[in-house]
Amino acid sequence: GAGTSHTPASSATATRAASPDNLIVNSLLKLNHIKFGQRETCATTHAGPSWLTLKMPDSSSTSSQSQSQSQPHSQQHAHLPSRTLYAKGPSFELENFTSRDYIVKDFIESLSDTAIAHRRSAGTASGASQAFDPKPLIRTFEHAQSRLNDLLGDLEIRENELSAAVRRAEAQHAQNLSTLGRKLNHAIESFQKLDTSLNGAGLSNGADSNNMAVETGKRLEELDRQRRRALDAHFLIECWDEVSNYGDTTKLETLRMSGNSEGKLRAAHIAKQLLRISQRLDPKSWNDGSNGNGNYQNGDASPALNGGNGNDNLPKKNTREIIEKFSETLEKDLLKQFDDFYRKANFEGMKECATVLRDFNGGASVIALFVNQHQFFIDRSQLVTEEVGGDVETWEKLADPDAEPPGVEPSLQSLVDDVKVVVQDESAIIRRAFPYYDEVLSRFLQRVFQQSIQQRLEMVLEKASSISSLAFLRSLQSSRSYINALVDDLKTHGLTEAPDSISSQTAILLDQQLEELFVPYFVGSSYIERERRNLEDLYTSLLFRFTAFHSRRKKAATTFMASLAKSGSELLASAKESYVHRLDSPDFTPTQRQILLRIAGLKNSGDGARPAEPEFTDADGLLSIDYVKRMLKWLAEGVGRGLELSVSSETPKDVASLLNLLLLMMAESYVDVALDAALEAAAAQENVKTEPDFSYLQSLRAAISITHLMLTCINTVLIPLAANNVTIRRDMEKKANLAVSRVEDKVNALEQRTIDVALAWVGKLLGGQKKNDFRPKEGDSSTAWLEMLQTPTCEAICTFLAQLHNTTLTYVPSSGTSLPTLFTELALGVRTQVLEHFRRFQVNGPGGLMVTKDMTRYVNLFKEWELEPEAKAAIDVLLEVGSLFVVGPEALREKLRGGQASGTSASNGGSADTGGGRSAAASSAAADGGAGLSVQEIRGYVLKRVDTNTVAMQSVLNSL
Repeated sequence: GAGTSHTPASSATATRAASPDNLIVNSLLKLNHIKFGQRETCATTHAGPSWLTLKMPDSSSTSSQSQSQSQPHSQQHAHLPSRTLYAKGPSFELENFTSRDYIVKDFIESLSDTAIAHRRSAGTASGASQAFDPKPLIRTFEHAQSRLNDLLGDLEIRENELSAAVRRAEAQHAQNLSTLGRKLNHAIESFQKLDTSLNGAGLSNGADSNNMAVETGKRLEELDRQRRRALDAHFLIECWDEVSNYGDTTKLETLRMSGNSEGKLRAAHIAKQLLRISQRLDPKSWNDGSNGNGNYQNGDASPALNGGNGNDNLPKKNTREIIEKFSETLEKDLLKQFDDFYRKANFEGMKECATVLRDFNGGASVIALFVNQHQFFIDRSQLVTEEVGGDVETWEKLADPDAEPPGVEPSLQSLVDDVKVVVQDESAIIRRAFPYYDEVLSRFLQRVFQQSIQQRLEMVLEKASSISSLAFLRSLQSSRSYINALVDDLKTHGLTEAPDSISSQTAILLDQQLEELFVPYFVGSSYIERERRNLEDLYTSLLFRFTAFHSRRKKAATTFMASLAKSGSELLASAKESYVHRLDSPDFTPTQRQILLRIAGLKNSGDGARPAEPEFTDADGLLSIDYVKRMLKWLAEGVGRGLELSVSSETPKDVASLLNLLLLMMAESYVDVALDAALEAAAAQENVKTEPDFSYLQSLRAAISITHLMLTCINTVLIPLAANNVTIRRDMEKKANLAVSRVEDKVNALEQRTIDVALAWVGKLLGGQKKNDFRPKEGDSSTAWLEMLQTPTCEAICTFLAQLHNTTLTYVPSSGTSLPTLFTELALGVRTQVLEHFRRFQVNGPGGLMVTKDMTRYVNLFKEWELEPEAKAAIDVLLEVGSLFVVGPEALREKLRGGQASGTSASNGGSADTGGGRSAAASSAAADGGAGLSVQEIRGYVLKRVDTNTVAMQSVLNSL
């Protein structure tokens, strides 16, 4: 039995040995034999025990999953026995070969290891000397090959099935593509036809198709609108029926309580429509009555709604009262909801409520709620109305014209700063919470400016006005400047348009609010009159002592110095009383009165009720450049303030008014008065018996300097501001030129009067010349006259002229040609008087020496002065005249011969002009013809020599 079973196995093995797979298996078997041959001691020749020994344990230890997978396969081969004598080979499926970790070498080794493991387990039972038996390996590989063939068949079947499915899917896909393509082409053609018909292109009936499509669309839209109107009308009729017949607003309440803005918006619209219906269909409820609801009592019916009989079974209600009550409820509900959203910063909810209320009543209620209930106005209400404080020193500095203004009032500054922050922050909220944010922002800004800022501004200006007019003007300027800066900052921020630039409408509103704040203070000419009155009060106070000093100058019968020496209290008592009485009027506040008294140099008495008695000094009647600088400084401050505050079109008129004030107070009341006093003083010196006093000239330099400062201010500050108005500018220039010309005329008159006074005094001194001064006795043994440098009269004249020269240099400006002209005219006048003077004296030989000394002294004195170049030659004539009295006859003849050429060409009208003056001096200088004298003049001087009776002198005279 064992041999028979072995033979088929051996033949089967020999048959399969020729296949490629068996060659691979044989090779592996040889490797395994070499690997394990050394461990086996003998080989067995019995096939039965060997198969039992090589039975693989994997068949019995295979998992239930492998067994379940192998069972269907065994059922497909029913011709095989269900049980075999030998162990089954390893079982595996197609998934074992699709793994990523599958390797052929590892698979073959696993099969070999399985067969060898079975052999070893069987060999240990038989004995260690059993020989190597390859049959288990052969059977294992045969089983594996059989299983692989089965899997290959299954795989081919599955591949064929999948290929067929793919072919079917591809055919179905191609069919679907064809169908979709046809549908797409059809849709494109339909769209093109529709587009062509709508655009009016295509066939001959394209225009008709287009018109038909448009008309159809319009008709559909119209039908839709009609449908909506019909639905709205139906609902409106239902609501009216409820209100009029039942006094009920259930449907409206349902809309109101819907919870969305659309329902509330529709309820608001319907309520407005119901009110209009009530006015037309129920006029009785709208008639004025004592009960406030027409002629209805509570529960009365509306006859207008009941055919006029009022006997309907259903009671009619007062429709106006019911609708208004619902509208009020709706509005309160929306406002409360808006306020809740505002506190929760729910901007979307706020916008919905604002939109409904906008359509309901124009949004007035919600805007008023937002603005009036704003926390800023609540917090600031007490601050705006509280009294304006501040320290006394700050207010006094504000009222002091010589002190720098301290700036804007602190409480107003704090308010403006808070407004800036609040408006910028609230602008963002308004933009997000209101669809009509421009209107809300406008109302908010109007409330801020017209209530908060305006109330505080009025209180600050009222407080400043109670201090002084200057304090009011300075507060007005600083307040407007600070609020204007606020407006500029808000424009720069952009407000609701931030970060973009502000809208033009809001910018115009801000400018309008700024102007409206200050309109009451610029009505008509109120501002410039207040500015002018302030400057006039300051100028009057500053010039009080000067004006009072000169008030009775014309009535004074004494000289200038005597009038200065008079007691100021006796001379100016009435002026003081008048000024103090003026300050006691209600127009002046206590602080302003105190400041004006201080500027005027007056002091309060011990009780503070009356000013102390003023004490005047000589300096009070003189011009002061420091006073003028203060006046111009005050004027410049007023002009700058006017430019900043007043309207630009009124600027020429304003500066013209200020120019008139300046010319009145500075030119007429100050400079002209001082020059008039100097002229009167100079006129009083012409007939005095003592040496003239030229101290009145000290007003000359100050007058010229003040006029120059005034003219510079007018030309650089005032007139350029009137450039836009040619008429006003020319009038201002004319007035300024007239004032300057008037001052120049008075200065020239004063200089001419000074020359006249000086020449009059020189003439008086020359009149005191002794006849014997130029005819000393030749036999007199005394030689004192030889030691004299000049005669006493010449000494007195030179001393007087030297003092006048120094005084003039001190009080007359050295710039320009004023001084040389003055000295030239004075020198030529004295020259004329001296030349005429020596024609009246007989001169002997020693006396001629004295004449020469006097002439030399006069010439040396005049050469020290700043004279015009043309006058120097005329002054040298004095030396020529002096030489005529000391030279001998022959020398005189030669001298006359040398001077006849020039003398004959000179004018014969060289007579002296004792009056002196600019015209006389100029004529004298022209008549002199330079250094030479005329023949008649020389003859006149030669005839005054005592030796003219000699033969030699007669010969000289005959030659003339």
